[in-house]
Amino acid sequence: CILGTHHEKGAQTFWSVVNRLPLSGNAVLCWKFCHVFHKLLRDGHSNVLKDSVRYKNELSDMSRMWGHLSEGYGQLCSIYLKLLRTKMEFHTKNPRFPGNLQMSDRQLDEAGENDVNNFFQLTVEMFDYLECELNLFQTVFNSLDMSRSVSVTAAGQCRLAPLIQVILDCSHLYDYTVKLLFKLHSCLPADTLQGHRDRFLEQFRKLKDLFYRSSNLQYFKRLIQIPQLPENPPNFLRASALSEHISPVVVIPAEASSPDSEPITDLVEMDAASQSLFDNKFDDIFGSSFSCDPFNFNSQNGMNKDDKDRLIEQLYGEITALKEELENFKAESARGAVQLRGRASELEAELAEQQHLKQQAQDESEFLRAELEELKKQREDTEKAQRSLTEIERRAQANEQRYSKLKEKYSELVQNHADLLRKNAEVTKQITVARQAQGDVEREKKELEDSFQRVSEQAQRKSQEQAEVLETLKQELAASRQELQVLQGTLESSTQAGVKQNTRIASLEQERDRLSQAAEQHRDEMAALQAELQQLRDTLSRQQESSKTELEMLQTQLRDKESTERALQQRLAEEQLSLLQGTTHEAERMVQDALARMEDPAHISCTGSADCLLSQTLAASECAERLRDAHSKYLSDGAAVGSLLPHLALFAHLVSNTLLQGSATSHVAPVEPADRLLELCKQCGSETVSYLSALQDPGMVASADCSLVTACLGQISAIGEELRPRGLDVKQEELGDLVDKEMAATAAAIETASARIEEMLSKARAGDTGVKLEVNERILGSCTGLMQAIRVLVLASKDLQREIVESGRGAASPKEFYAKNSRWTEGLISASKAVGWGATVMVDAADLVVQGKGTFEELMVCSREIAASTAQLVAASKVKADKDSANLCKLQQASRGVNQATASVVASTKAGKSQVEEKDSMDFSSMTLTQIKRQEMDSQVRVLELENQLQKERQKLGELRKKHYELAGVAEGWEEDG
Repeated sequence: CILGTHHEKGAQTFWSVVNRLPLSGNAVLCWKFCHVFHKLLRDGHSNVLKDSVRYKNELSDMSRMWGHLSEGYGQLCSIYLKLLRTKMEFHTKNPRFPGNLQMSDRQLDEAGENDVNNFFQLTVEMFDYLECELNLFQTVFNSLDMSRSVSVTAAGQCRLAPLIQVILDCSHLYDYTVKLLFKLHSCLPADTLQGHRDRFLEQFRKLKDLFYRSSNLQYFKRLIQIPQLPENPPNFLRASALSEHISPVVVIPAEASSPDSEPITDLVEMDAASQSLFDNKFDDIFGSSFSCDPFNFNSQNGMNKDDKDRLIEQLYGEITALKEELENFKAESARGAVQLRGRASELEAELAEQQHLKQQAQDESEFLRAELEELKKQREDTEKAQRSLTEIERRAQANEQRYSKLKEKYSELVQNHADLLRKNAEVTKQITVARQAQGDVEREKKELEDSFQRVSEQAQRKSQEQAEVLETLKQELAASRQELQVLQGTLESSTQAGVKQNTRIASLEQERDRLSQAAEQHRDEMAALQAELQQLRDTLSRQQESSKTELEMLQTQLRDKESTERALQQRLAEEQLSLLQGTTHEAERMVQDALARMEDPAHISCTGSADCLLSQTLAASECAERLRDAHSKYLSDGAAVGSLLPHLALFAHLVSNTLLQGSATSHVAPVEPADRLLELCKQCGSETVSYLSALQDPGMVASADCSLVTACLGQISAIGEELRPRGLDVKQEELGDLVDKEMAATAAAIETASARIEEMLSKARAGDTGVKLEVNERILGSCTGLMQAIRVLVLASKDLQREIVESGRGAASPKEFYAKNSRWTEGLISASKAVGWGATVMVDAADLVVQGKGTFEELMVCSREIAASTAQLVAASKVKADKDSANLCKLQQASRGVNQATASVVASTKAGKSQVEEKDSMDFSSMTLTQIKRQEMDSQVRVLELENQLQKERQKLGELRKKHYELAGVAEGWEEDG
């Protein structure tokens, strides 16, 4: 990630990946993200902060979300996210501070701009920043069980790994805070800075304790060397105390392996498991589907409404009461769970405090042990001082008693720790009981739902029983009427019986009246029931009619929507086809325009190279393959026209460029290949037009095929290979060996030339005298200097060439690198040849000059030719070299040395020529006026002849150079643009 930010000059890719991670659902993944992001802010590119500020609010929301989770990594993630937000805000307010906080004292002064107010505010911001760092430090240690070797377990190392970045930040912040406080105390009164001093002392004690605890962990010992703060804090009231301050330096061993290199567990499976567990809990509490909810009356189709509103209202009341009772029970269980959680948190805090006391006791015990050992050593060293021996033994006994007391106290702490563990087990048991109670609540909820179902069924049964009672009452009324008739007959017979039956008759009449009243009441009730039944039937019929009407309306809307969707789909297909036809038409017009330009007389003057034609042909062939794949996808899925259109436009563009480049290449090619190339270009254009025309016809889209176009492009590529320059006929695998051979031949030629110059200088000293010896020594000495400069140039060129090959070849061999860069290699070979040949020719010219057979001008021309060849070698090497390369600088310095040596040769040659000409000056003492006039006329004639000859030689030189460039271009593969 860090290398990626430096490569792309920012963190866009990093955030694009992070935004797809489930950071809000997996605490461990969020913790590792915070660690990586912290390292990016410290060691990544400077633009990482700019690209990350826009996500500051999202980090704050995530911090608040994780803050609600008091167990596991929740609080750790919350505090770490707050720290990252604080770090971004600090660097945004103070852009002079780099991400790793490494600054010199001068840069620290510049950050405050020499303003005491700025230093005051900067100190406050550093206090806030350091406070966040210490909170994370302390929280990580509190979350670990320090009684075990947590630093050697994977879970412990996962939590301890980010503390390395925190330690690095804290060391710098502590150092800068001390320096700023000394600076503030030198400018402001001590009372004004009392708050600063108090806050610094508090953070000093925390940081010293945390550094001490961290240095004892095995995990940090192999990764980082943690500094130890002084025993006492700095005295800011004494200005000279600044010289006693030692900046804490955190040392990371070079051989230490990064904790990031440890294997990272796959968190995706963990996240999926946690999500499935959450879904199961949700189904257990609220049911697996809402469709089976008994309270969802809208899903019941054949529902029979109760004909007794009173019973329905009573049932609703009971349900409401049960719901209220259930809500109260839920609230009570929630309050109980909250109380239990609070009690568990209190017990955990007490346990952490006891563990802290235990750690302090262990530290004090270790200190006392060390002190006891020192006292024992003092007792052994001071055996001669008998008077102090008794006192030392008494102190040792007192320390041993103190140690025994501390040991007893430690035993008590261990016992208290065991008691707290038992209390924790009891609390866990209570939580289990509460969870069981919650399960009982869920079961009661299900029982209430079952009871409601039973009440509904009972209501239905009661309505059926009432209907049966009504039928029974009707039967009883009919029986009463029959009995009344019987009683009337009995009354008629009883009147004849006498007075004895009067009492019975009266009673029967009373009974008859009572029965008649009952019959009337039953009759009224039956009429009321019939009216209510009729009302219910009317209501049911109205509801059925309204439901039928709504159903018809919905069906009508559904049919309208389906027809609209079909119309939209048909319209979309038509628009896609129209878009395809329009794009194909434009592509066809582009190819036709290229064919027309091939016939344009103005295009005949355009020329091109075979290499450019090959690159265009290759691009067109690759685009044709992609277009074939996109065409296949379009035939299988008509909606995939979006992937076909870009390939279609690019295909037409590349084919048009290939046709124009092929026509331009044919203008500089031999007649027979040019005709074949031009004919293939025209055939390729016609095949492309036919293919594009087929794509425009809906009936021929499926049968359209660009294989003929691909075949034509292949034939054009084959002709382009034939037309490539002859300089490339050298086997590519021989280029690397040829470079080494030419460089070695050049070095050998220079050594041979140097030896010949030394030999000529020895001969000149032995055989010449006077002015000739002086001229020859000067010329040969300058030639020797030039040979030495050329030798230095060749060595620098070899070093630079080796560096270019090593940096550019990657995993390939040097021969493969030379073959891949054949043009550059051939230029390098040509430059090496020119340097070696120039040195050999110059030595020959110098030899002729020393012998008196040559001319000084030839020697000067050879020197200038060597300078030109050197410039060619430097230019050939500079093409592939890094501009900041040290070897390139050496080569350029060597080139300047060659130029200076060449100038020295030219200067010495001109000086020698002038000395020789002065020696051969004419003697006019014995010449007459006529002789002088005659020689003057001869000189004028000679001057005119020489000027005419000079003009001819210059023309000849121009023609030779032109021919030389042409031959060199053919031999070395140079290209001429049209």
